[in-house]
Amino acid sequence: MTAFAPAASRAARVLSRPLRLNGLTVPNRIVMAPMTRKFSPGGIPGADVRSYYARRAAAGVGLIVTEGTYVGHESAGESGRVPLFHGEEQLAGWAKVAEEVHAAGGAIVPQLWHIGMVRKPGQRPYPDAPAIGPSGLVTAGAEPTGVTMTQKDIDDVIAAFARAAADAERIGFDGVEIHGAHGYLLDQFLWAGTNRRTDAYGGDAVARTRFAAEVVAAVREAVSPEFPVIFRYSQWKQQDYTARLAETPGELEAVLTPLAEAGVDVFHASTRRYWQPEFDGSDLNLAGWTKKLTGKQVITVGSVGLDGDFINAFQGESSSVKSIDNLLDRLEADEFDLVAIGRALLQDPEWAAKVLTDRFDELKSYDASALATLS
Repeated sequence: MTAFAPAASRAARVLSRPLRLNGLTVPNRIVMAPMTRKFSPGGIPGADVRSYYARRAAAGVGLIVTEGTYVGHESAGESGRVPLFHGEEQLAGWAKVAEEVHAAGGAIVPQLWHIGMVRKPGQRPYPDAPAIGPSGLVTAGAEPTGVTMTQKDIDDVIAAFARAAADAERIGFDGVEIHGAHGYLLDQFLWAGTNRRTDAYGGDAVARTRFAAEVVAAVREAVSPEFPVIFRYSQWKQQDYTARLAETPGELEAVLTPLAEAGVDVFHASTRRYWQPEFDGSDLNLAGWTKKLTGKQVITVGSVGLDGDFINAFQGESSSVKSIDNLLDRLEADEFDLVAIGRALLQDPEWAAKVLTDRFDELKSYDASALATLS
């Protein structure tokens, strides 16, 4: 008997409940979080990528969100090994990924990504492409080092997201997730620290949300009405872990409402530690506040099942297994609807099966060496 056994039977009951996300029914509440892996040379996901995702679907993950995939805009990325979500060979590779995940009993959505000002000069897959953003800034307080987007740039990026979403539905995916978090392009518009625009895309929270809302609306228009659209957002940025889009629930509502109205079905509220309250005076985390303010279904994420912060993990630190009792309490209270698992699933493809069948004593601690393989 381990220290985690008391939560086991309840875990199976709470996490095994199916859930309908617009036109998609997922068999349980476990989501694989998107994690950049860089195992797709030429941007083409191969057999190893297919097996990587299919293993987790076969072991009981209800919904897989792929690693970030670059949309069809030359400034979208900065690696020749991160998968693309455009191009004949690349999409053919992704179609096979979706097929294998479905054969294993899972559902899968691609995460559509544009990194914006995080892009460094001269990087692949398009070395001559500039870094672009709302104001050419990488972070708050910095001087401009990139290109301030024109209306044409904005329109081109919106179109790229819409094409990627339409392609996702065409080749057999179950929905899409739009990456609007962590200091990348959409988040650079949302964050006052990197958005100094004085036109319709800058100013107050509603104006700063306009670009992301137009991306959502274009994606919604490009796919079938029942095709789920997920939007991932965060307070923290990779450039500044203490950054915040909103200091109060009212400020957060101003950001989320236009996105919900534009067509988001599910919000994915990214935090570093899911158990931390988001605002004073309430125990609700960011996902909980998102659900309360929008009425939309919400995914929570952040060090689930582990005792160490994922930021430290990417600096080489390991993490031990941690009880999920607190997570189950929150799920039972309907604070949020689904839970995304990152490092624990990276370490152990069988994590979902072990939790859903009460095999808590078999869970593995996270070791940073897992980043080096596609197991």
